[in-house]
Amino acid sequence: MPSAEARVDDPPLLRMRGIGKAFSGVTVLDDVDYEVRAGETHALLGGNGAGKSTLMKILEGVYTLDRGTVEIDGAAVELGTPQAARRKGIAMIFQEFSLVPTLTVAQNIYLTRETRTRLGLLDDRAIERRAAELLAELGVDIDPGLPVSRLRRASMQLVEIAKALSHDARILIMDEPTASLAQSEVQALFTIVERLKARGITIVYITHRLEEVIEVADRVTVLRDGRVEGTVERSELTMPALIEMIVGRDVGATMQWAERPVDRGGTPLLELQDVSTARGVRDVSLEVHAGEIVGLAGLMGSGRSELAHAIFGIDALESGRILVRGREVAIRRPADAIAHGIVLVPEDRRAQGLVVDHTVQANMMLPLLRRLSRGGLLDDAAGAQIAERSVERLGIRTPSLRTVVRRLSGGNQQKVVLAKWLATEPDVLVLDEPTVGVDIGTKADIVELVRDLAGQGKAVLVISSELAELLAMADRILVLRAGAVDRSLDRSELSDEPELHRLVQEAAA
Repeated sequence: MPSAEARVDDPPLLRMRGIGKAFSGVTVLDDVDYEVRAGETHALLGGNGAGKSTLMKILEGVYTLDRGTVEIDGAAVELGTPQAARRKGIAMIFQEFSLVPTLTVAQNIYLTRETRTRLGLLDDRAIERRAAELLAELGVDIDPGLPVSRLRRASMQLVEIAKALSHDARILIMDEPTASLAQSEVQALFTIVERLKARGITIVYITHRLEEVIEVADRVTVLRDGRVEGTVERSELTMPALIEMIVGRDVGATMQWAERPVDRGGTPLLELQDVSTARGVRDVSLEVHAGEIVGLAGLMGSGRSELAHAIFGIDALESGRILVRGREVAIRRPADAIAHGIVLVPEDRRAQGLVVDHTVQANMMLPLLRRLSRGGLLDDAAGAQIAERSVERLGIRTPSLRTVVRRLSGGNQQKVVLAKWLATEPDVLVLDEPTVGVDIGTKADIVELVRDLAGQGKAVLVISSELAELLAMADRILVLRAGAVDRSLDRSELSDEPELHRLVQEAAA
């Protein structure tokens, strides 16, 4: 719940005025004013590429500002390095954790600040005691002597918070902190946030999950195209108004389900018969017809991604058959799946879907290298034409085809992954969490794209933890449990998200 301590008449703890930043001549932040109060949770929202991360990296000392001023407690400060920001009580928890897996929890929390004995040796017992006290203050039950590699992702998130607080942080920036957490873990994180606020620590909360803003924020600031669209007290904000501030248009209709005609009378484009794998898929049978969107729902560990990996040839089948257009196919590796017109957009775009240090064009050309090769040489001109068409078709915002993918926003990176596979002209698309970490506008674009692909006769299998997204897209929904199909439901049988949530929970019980 929003904090009662952070009142409207409280002076700002942090004030950023007239902040400007450009990269390679492209303006990312334009005259941005932003302020936060002590002890509040202040949500910083905006579409992919709106400037949120850039603004926070200036505050955290990763980037230097081109113009503007930063004040803490009314005094101007210079934050040219992360070390300078830490000295001012500012810490940031990034989406990609900074923990060392082979070190213990305590060693990670006090890395480079270890306690030493009188002989100059590292005193692991001392830092474990200090880490235990810090974790106890947060109400967290984690063994400080445990290697980080043995922790669940939610526990890693809490260790990152403890690490930030060990620097006496007054302002804690959380960048998409719940992106890979289960719902129960999200609620545990919110409890920690309330404890931090009670200690007077300010939380800057960056997320694309707007329902979390309703639950956790005191105030909301929205950036759009590098400018402040507005700052609003949470009590004065409605969800439709918030979405319109972020996107600049009404996307409500896009996220509503509309029944589509699907012909299931013919041979399925994709069919699985009693498929099992060593990774936990158990006797799964399903059909996806041309023009059909089938959603896969289930809690973490239900076997959703494992099933996608089996279809795409990442995991070998122990038993069962895969059929395309009624004919059994042997898929022993991803190249076999691609040859049969099947593609997979993976859950982790940065680790599995992109080469982030390569250009937009190079990433899009990766699945087409054989097609674009002429006498052993790559036809760059043909590749550029394909990439240009893909950028236009999907509305990818990039300065050029030669831009390194790492420099794009998360939503535009996701569109590059989609474009890469669509360029192969597949018949079957398996989409694993296709809108994870993207803003509401990009999410609406992807939902529209999936509907359009199905309208062209593609078979689409969509995996998503966001049940509202599945309900907006799918013609049928399969609920998975422990690697098996628990039930199959026509979309018209489901009234709303709470009903689907109940069925998913029942399947897991």
